[in-house]
Amino acid sequence: MIQKTPLALIGLFFLSCQTSDKLIGPYFANGIKNGWADQNSIVIWTRLTQNKEAFFEGHPFKETTREEMLSLAKNPDLEAIHAFEIPEGMTLKDMEGYCPGSKGKVQLHYYIEGNPNEVHVTDWVAVNENKDFTHQWKLEGLKAGSTYRVKVLSRPTGIQTIVDSIEGRFVLPKDKSSTDEVKFCVVSCHDYNRRDDLENGHKIYPSMMQLNPDFYVHTGDIEYMDKPSPYALTEQLMRFKWNRLFALPFQRSFFNSHTSYFMKDDHDVGFDDSYPGRDYGTVSFERGLEIFDEEQFPSYDKRYKTIRWGKDLQIWIVEGRNYRNQNFLKDGPDKTIWGMEQKQWFYDTVDQSNATFKVLITASPIIGPDRKNKNDNLSNSGYSYEQAEILDFIKKQKNLFIVNGDRHWQYISHIENTNLWEFGCGAGADVHAGGWKQDDIRPEHKFLRVKGGFLSITVNNEEIPHIKFTHHDVEGNAVNELRF
Repeated sequence: MIQKTPLALIGLFFLSCQTSDKLIGPYFANGIKNGWADQNSIVIWTRLTQNKEAFFEGHPFKETTREEMLSLAKNPDLEAIHAFEIPEGMTLKDMEGYCPGSKGKVQLHYYIEGNPNEVHVTDWVAVNENKDFTHQWKLEGLKAGSTYRVKVLSRPTGIQTIVDSIEGRFVLPKDKSSTDEVKFCVVSCHDYNRRDDLENGHKIYPSMMQLNPDFYVHTGDIEYMDKPSPYALTEQLMRFKWNRLFALPFQRSFFNSHTSYFMKDDHDVGFDDSYPGRDYGTVSFERGLEIFDEEQFPSYDKRYKTIRWGKDLQIWIVEGRNYRNQNFLKDGPDKTIWGMEQKQWFYDTVDQSNATFKVLITASPIIGPDRKNKNDNLSNSGYSYEQAEILDFIKKQKNLFIVNGDRHWQYISHIENTNLWEFGCGAGADVHAGGWKQDDIRPEHKFLRVKGGFLSITVNNEEIPHIKFTHHDVEGNAVNELRF
């Protein structure tokens, strides 16, 4: 239930419920996130924690080789897996980045920035212990194009005293008549162990904040469950890695204050190139999807969506894991990554759109080129039928561009004598870049940079509508720009 309360009363409420120094938790070490915003709705996510910050002074996990991991992945004994990765005499609570969840209740306050005549206040609700002490609110009936301020409060179960609070903001998409400039950023592929600022997280986040984007899209491989320290072969270790990453100051600050869309890719749910039936240790493929979709990130009834941002821009976010076939199946017209329902939805909604520019955002490439040993995405031979079908459709469209993650190099690919353009945003840190040689420039490449960074996209209606794709390094400097 959501109530409207005058701002003055809210101020008195906060004064009467000051944080108690005598209570221990619950806190918001993982901050807040939002997702799936459209003109009138958004999902707000938070998690309660026992401590104000993660335990970054903890011990490192044992060094474990990939061969040992593959052998360990066959062991159904959870305790044996943990004993192999955690130093003797220690538990998860002793490890670097430990961020345990906490029971408790949360309450959400939100109002339109600049016009705070009324604050919307939700009922107090207990976080879900079975979903890693998280809670989500779906806010509806919101005003298009508005900036909202939010505040989330915490208190222990059965106690009325407020222990902690955290503030944030989000921006809703502008309505279809707006010709205001729209700017957004796209990133991919980073993890806790390959962060470029050891104390704070990944440099791309403060760099993007300097650009002040309207929204942000993460195309997946947000964390790597199948990389060491630790290998996340249990649900406990998988949650450990999510909580550790989200407690980093750069990530937490950015997510608290920017409208976001989170996609998943293979490493987020288990093995490299994961697919149905390819479980990871004690975590099934389906369970990995569930932890991502319903627990660690804002939820939505489907993992794909199209959102209009004003008159000139519409984006499509598509899902590449939930609906796919197994990678090893023989290629043919029925083999799919997108699934038949999602694919038809994409065709129908693109045909219905009158936006000046259309941007398709995928977790992995469609055009490529990609490495010969990969068989996991639409640019590879294993899905050539579906690639041809989707590209044939895109060829018939005007101003429809592909933006992708997954590849650890920045690039622009264009197929000559067609309208097919693909922009790879690249890995989120220089230390994470690789997988392609800088001098291996193929005919499709109009830009290639084997370094970390991100992609920004700006749509402007000054004089004539135009769209600009800018690749940035991790510090935010523009390294390439292309305008249409």
